[in-house]
Amino acid sequence: MSNSVTEKVRSNPKFSELKSKRARFAWTLAAIVLGVYYSFMMVVAFAPKSLTAKIGEGWTLSIGYPIVAVIIVGAWLLTGLYIRRANGEFETLTRDIVSEAKK
Repeated sequence: MSNSVTEKVRSNPKFSELKSKRARFAWTLAAIVLGVYYSFMMVVAFAPKSLTAKIGEGWTLSIGYPIVAVIIVGAWLLTGLYIRRANGEFETLTRDIVSEAKK
């Protein structure tokens, strides 16, 4: 990429908007995932007996398994949310920036 195209992209206000929106969204998702994982690790470290409680009377399944399943599925859903937004809003902004830089 030539310097003139690079400068056009960097000077485009949509590029700054794209960078800030994408960074804010990525940091928000990262904070959610890390918060959930570290919270779970704190429970494992400091209150492991709470995860061994049975789901109900006569059940052999402890409460820890569904919690872990929700954490894993939640991570997949957040990844899907990022992909959807990246392929939608972020991709549209990127196309606009590229088309304006080519002019």
